[in-house]
Amino acid sequence: MLAVYDDALPAVYGYLFRRCSDRRVAEDVTSETFLAAMDTVRRDDTARPTTAWLIGVARHKLADHWRAMQRTPEPVEEVPEPADDLWDVHIDRMVAHHTLATLSPTHRAVLTLRYVDDLPVGDCAAILDRTVGATEALLTRAKRAFRAAYPESDRQPGRPQQARRGGHA
Repeated sequence: MLAVYDDALPAVYGYLFRRCSDRRVAEDVTSETFLAAMDTVRRDDTARPTTAWLIGVARHKLADHWRAMQRTPEPVEEVPEPADDLWDVHIDRMVAHHTLATLSPTHRAVLTLRYVDDLPVGDCAAILDRTVGATEALLTRAKRAFRAAYPESDRQPGRPQQARRGGHA
């Protein structure tokens, strides 16, 4: 298990950090992931942990964390800064992370699962413990909230963008 830990730790931590944007949460959930894996290995002699299997465990632990956050929301304080990106991409990514951080934990979760993890809506529903229909509705509300919170240069913050004259939006 120690060799798998050494190989999988960067992948599991990276997976979690990219999805929660908070170093402390990523560290905590990484720890929970490896503890859960150790419990499984102790109970089941046939269990052979791999990096992919551990990332699956991490995904479930992160979903558990998001469910807990939904019950007791805690704001995200730090937005990570990606390194070695072109300036425009870097700024866009920072704005997107900041915008996600302003959303509710449930909206953050569904948008991240759908668009960062590229999971089908059915998988998002299973992870969030919702029906597909409820998840589609949640996704629609989350996208609307993200658009409303995302700053645009031609509108004032906090005010919805007005439709342009001439019938074009």
